[in-house]
Amino acid sequence: MGKERLVAGSTSSAGFREKIWRIALLNALNHKGKAIVNSVLGKTLAQYPDFRTSAAKVASIVAEIVQEVNMLSSEDQRKLVLEKWPKDLIKEKHEEGRTLPPLPRAGAYRQVITRFAPNPDCLLHLGSARAIILSYQYAKMHRGLFYLRFEDTDPRLKKSALPFYRLIREDVSWLGCPWDAEFIQSDRLSLYYEHAERILSEGNAYVCICEREEFRQKIRLGQSCSCRNQTSQENLERWRHMLDGTYREGKAVVRIRTDLDHPNPAVRDWPALRIIDTKKHTHPRVGSKYHVWPLYNFSSGIDDHLMGVTHIIRGKEHLTNQTRQEYLYRHFKWDYPTAIHYGRLKITGASLSKSVIVQGLKNGKFRDWDDPRLATFAALRKRGITAEAIRRLMIDVGPKSADVTLSWKNLYAHNRKTVDSSANRYFFVHNPKMLIVREIPHSFSVNLHLHPDYPGRGFRSVTVRPKTNRVSFWISSDDLKLMKRKKRIRLMGLFNLQVQDLSQHEARAVFQSESHNDAKRANATLIHWLLYDTGIPCEVIMPNTDIVKGLAESSCKGLKPDSIIQFERFGFVRVDSVDGKLITCFAHR
Repeated sequence: MGKERLVAGSTSSAGFREKIWRIALLNALNHKGKAIVNSVLGKTLAQYPDFRTSAAKVASIVAEIVQEVNMLSSEDQRKLVLEKWPKDLIKEKHEEGRTLPPLPRAGAYRQVITRFAPNPDCLLHLGSARAIILSYQYAKMHRGLFYLRFEDTDPRLKKSALPFYRLIREDVSWLGCPWDAEFIQSDRLSLYYEHAERILSEGNAYVCICEREEFRQKIRLGQSCSCRNQTSQENLERWRHMLDGTYREGKAVVRIRTDLDHPNPAVRDWPALRIIDTKKHTHPRVGSKYHVWPLYNFSSGIDDHLMGVTHIIRGKEHLTNQTRQEYLYRHFKWDYPTAIHYGRLKITGASLSKSVIVQGLKNGKFRDWDDPRLATFAALRKRGITAEAIRRLMIDVGPKSADVTLSWKNLYAHNRKTVDSSANRYFFVHNPKMLIVREIPHSFSVNLHLHPDYPGRGFRSVTVRPKTNRVSFWISSDDLKLMKRKKRIRLMGLFNLQVQDLSQHEARAVFQSESHNDAKRANATLIHWLLYDTGIPCEVIMPNTDIVKGLAESSCKGLKPDSIIQFERFGFVRVDSVDGKLITCFAHR
């Protein structure tokens, strides 16, 4: 549909409501069946600018229609669009996937199935976003399935912890990537045992009891250890001894037969299952029920086949793992999934290393998982970085194999686009200093819009009443530093003045005029302000953990936690709490 002009005042017409239905349905299909009010409102006002003067009424209608749309199933939403606006659906699908390259071999499978497989030993961070979002988006593009699989089979070195299972689920949900099924590997030990017994009986694996260093020396030389020449029956007997506790931790391991002359020694007869003393290293979910545990390449390889995973999307550090697993698949006569290995992702000024983050928490360098210096989803969420911004960034980066180094500016640019239309504007004066203005001719009542592009959203009313022709204001210390004698200044939304006297703690000025055009002609500096006897104490937690203190305008008392707002000339912040004092977290400028 083209952008058509509507007759002002027709917001109650059936035609107008139908247009919002169209925008809301398309938005819902692009957001897992749940339309977003602010997105629908922004698109409505962009397509029909005549209605910006009635934005409050339009917002009410949008909220009502979005609620109705979100009550429908995704299938019903799609049917409605196909019935009334089929061309828009095609266009929307094209736009949705336009930044991702085609998924290799998508047509070779009856149904595309992808997975995200975290180890629940740490919180997720920005480095995990690429695997989650690309896997989800490709599955969605091809109407396939996306699985969440917890890989928790190393209770000794990569110790899982119960809270991380829940927190990871919350992070993946927050990113807007709902999974179609969930699997936990610690529930699947019997399946791994079945496949271990099968591959041992078929002679494609063996139980090795050699000393570790002895085995390493032989494998480096491309030589076999004595255990490799055992019969299948002898290996199965040793396997039973692994299960019944005859062998202790470190005394036996199941190895997959590969080529002893493979150019990469790490591929040669790689380990598949080992023994762990679970009395010392108890598993958080199954306790000491099992003491034989699969290593990553065995359990992950088995599960990808059993779950029908068609596309594995992961970092190129797993290229050697693919080579190992391909031997496993050949032994079982399975077809290996299509693998996409992307390059490493770094972000300047932040560590994406689990070990660095965990060590920093242990030694007190970081306060908690949501420390603003971290790139965990918890920290980004607390700062007001949206899931939509992360999604857009990861789709921009895509699955390219080259290493990528991002700056925070890349993420902030996407977040700014995401929150700008919905973030209301307020004044915040940090490190307040006094400004006294004399010769004010009369009282002024001004309406400061909550958003300059959406005047219908509302405003804050402020009345300035001079006493003996003078009024005191709070201004920021930075703005005080900008001032010079005779300099022209405009108080945003109020009037113009000229600076007369300055000291370290205050400025004195005289009223000049009310016209904004006068300020433009005089090239006046624009600053924000608060009346001297108003405001609420406010703290802004900065990304380096510094705290900026000051006063926010009194209307901020009505803000709700998790709201994202913009402090004029300061930056976007997320409201953390409002209880006598406003606590916010800085996102970016």
